[in-house]
Amino acid sequence: MAEHNYYEILGVDRKASEDDIKKAYRKLVRKYHPDVSKDPDAVAKTSEINIAYETLHDKEKRAEYDEMLDNPFRHSGRQAGGNQGDYSYQQYDFDPSHFGQNGPFGNGDFRFDDLFSAFGSSARQGFQQRRSGPVGGEDQHAELVIDIAAAYQGAQRNLSLDMPTLNAQGQMAYERKTLNVKIPAGITEGQQIRLSGQGLPGFNGGSSGDLYLKISFRNQDNLYVQNRKDVYQRINVAPWTAALGGKTDITTPAGKLSVNIPANSHNGQKMRLKGKGIPAKAAGDLYLLINIVLPQASNEADRAAWQALATHYTGFKPQNHV
Repeated sequence: MAEHNYYEILGVDRKASEDDIKKAYRKLVRKYHPDVSKDPDAVAKTSEINIAYETLHDKEKRAEYDEMLDNPFRHSGRQAGGNQGDYSYQQYDFDPSHFGQNGPFGNGDFRFDDLFSAFGSSARQGFQQRRSGPVGGEDQHAELVIDIAAAYQGAQRNLSLDMPTLNAQGQMAYERKTLNVKIPAGITEGQQIRLSGQGLPGFNGGSSGDLYLKISFRNQDNLYVQNRKDVYQRINVAPWTAALGGKTDITTPAGKLSVNIPANSHNGQKMRLKGKGIPAKAAGDLYLLINIVLPQASNEADRAAWQALATHYTGFKPQNHV
């Protein structure tokens, strides 16, 4: 057996709960992951941690391992990292050069929800533990960041990713794939797009898993989403329009609209346009946030106009509240 048993590797007691084991694993794998750790043995330690976790988080495997710990002489012919019963440990190369500055398989708009979920419990390890027979590949979950306009009109995105695959020798390798992702109009924040067969590869003839892309929206300077499908847009309004009211033309994700600004509108006031949010099955609303923009007093005529306004409103004093 290894110098340290799996419990010692994870730093947990043999009576540790599943949650304790998971917490210990996540803490250690984040500490020693080759992308973030300066430890010269980070790759080996990460592989060791993953092997320990793959055994201890599975009830059946953990029970067999505990029985082996309790009866070491009965299992003296078995080596950790070798064959144990009907389990086989197959080594895969772990190459940190496959990772870029933005993390595995992606760019700034495409990222996996968990730093290590890109590897699943198979590809992310230096070792793989499986029963004999066909085994389906694991599904993968990632996040795709899109502009809000794409949810109104629909869009297509090409994602070039280095995806894990198995070569002819059954070893893990990486293959560059370009995936065409169709973003349907009306998609809301948090919805998922399923790409069939684009998850991790299966083993022994098993089918590949699926890739699920969870949608999130990119916030823009004057535009953002709340409640998954309600859109908020800040619009600039001249002070006289805010004071007197009147129509103004604006460009929104829903198209060009002519809206009526109420008289005596104030900065930050919210106007609701029902059904003009993301056009989901039940459409969201579009909220316009008034932003009063003051013209510059850049010459004598401008200053005179402002002075006349100040004279007219001599008794006006803005209230300051904490």
